[in-house]
Amino acid sequence: MNVIKGVIAAPNSHVAIVIARFNHFINESLLSGAVDVLKRIGQVKDENLTLVWVPGAYELPLAARALADSQKYDAIVALGTVIRGDTAHFEFIAGECSTGLSRVSARYELPVAFGILTTESIDQAIERAGTKAGNKGAEAGLSALEMINVLKMIKSPLI
Repeated sequence: MNVIKGVIAAPNSHVAIVIARFNHFINESLLSGAVDVLKRIGQVKDENLTLVWVPGAYELPLAARALADSQKYDAIVALGTVIRGDTAHFEFIAGECSTGLSRVSARYELPVAFGILTTESIDQAIERAGTKAGNKGAEAGLSALEMINVLKMIKSPLI
């Protein structure tokens, strides 16, 4: 039986991180977690990382698509925070962001790691950006690294 399991180290990979400025005080922690994992655990070289800032979560899919279209990257890590308010705005932004990033990943057969917090409150977002509930940016970085290697193994010729 052939079993494909991804490893984490991907030292020669090129990874783009696309991050929203809106809620930057939380997103900065997601970014720190993602970069730490990519460099320390994934052994990705600093010169192989590209950081792209966009206004908000709604713009993440467009930037991800442009990055994928460039064919320069082995994975994209998308980071942002959408906090529920008193209007339906949350559903529109969170839904379009999720759907858009998923479409980019499927269309380009490229890992697009989902590091977008969708929370009910600022407190929940803070918990998921490096306190009680871990760091979802770091988790997205790990996911991107593993998927880089899984896809390479799937696409390699059978021996």
